[in-house]
Amino acid sequence: MNAIQPEPHVALIVEDHPDVRELAGALLEETDLEVVEVDTAEAALAYLQEHGGEVAMIFADIRLPGMMDGVQLAKAACVLWPTIRIVLTSGAAGDLLNDLPDCVTFMPKPWRGLDVLLQAEKAMNEPHPPVA
Repeated sequence: MNAIQPEPHVALIVEDHPDVRELAGALLEETDLEVVEVDTAEAALAYLQEHGGEVAMIFADIRLPGMMDGVQLAKAACVLWPTIRIVLTSGAAGDLLNDLPDCVTFMPKPWRGLDVLLQAEKAMNEPHPPVA
């Protein structure tokens, strides 16, 4: 007997600057998404390994401390969790923008709150189709 999978309901924020992470969290808490905040791509992957089916949206900075940046996180998430909406943001991405996977939406910093909320709405209402 197959268990019914719950609808994704989590926005995973991956940002190393606490003020920016808290601002994004405050915005996304105004939606129907539950907000989970982490500060590295490695912490995001650990969360995804346990709760990937619950995540509707990843909102991540491109430049992150640790062994992985946001682009590497997005590439892994696109393959392992293809229905998650992935939004990467940066004020200084440079050449990393040339390496963004097709599954990613890029939002330059400083981003507007309305743009973040629109991406959350898309994550809840227009998830990427699963890979066949």
